[in-house]
Amino acid sequence: MKKVINGKLFNTETAEKIAHWDNDQHRRDFGFMAETLYRTKKGQHFVHGEGGPSTVYASHAYGGRMFGESIYALTDHAAFEWCETRCINPDIVAIHFVIEEA
Repeated sequence: MKKVINGKLFNTETAEKIAHWDNDQHRRDFGFMAETLYRTKKGQHFVHGEGGPSTVYASHAYGGRMFGESIYALTDHAAFEWCETRCINPDIVAIHFVIEEA
């Protein structure tokens, strides 16, 4: 998927996939939701998300809601928080972000 945000092209085909999360629901479920965190070649983070009619990713068509997808840009800090809140493997977080031992 490609999307232009603030004059910048975000493309899932050319960006580096960092991590994936989904809510463990069947893809046909109205509440299914999945997100993938990417980093562009220039270091900008973004999320490609998709989901069923009951999610924030739903699209509107034919007077109702249906499966949809979108891309949104993240700051480095927001990308780090995305990783923290989605229980991503700590080794993946350490590879892509600066963290310190507790």
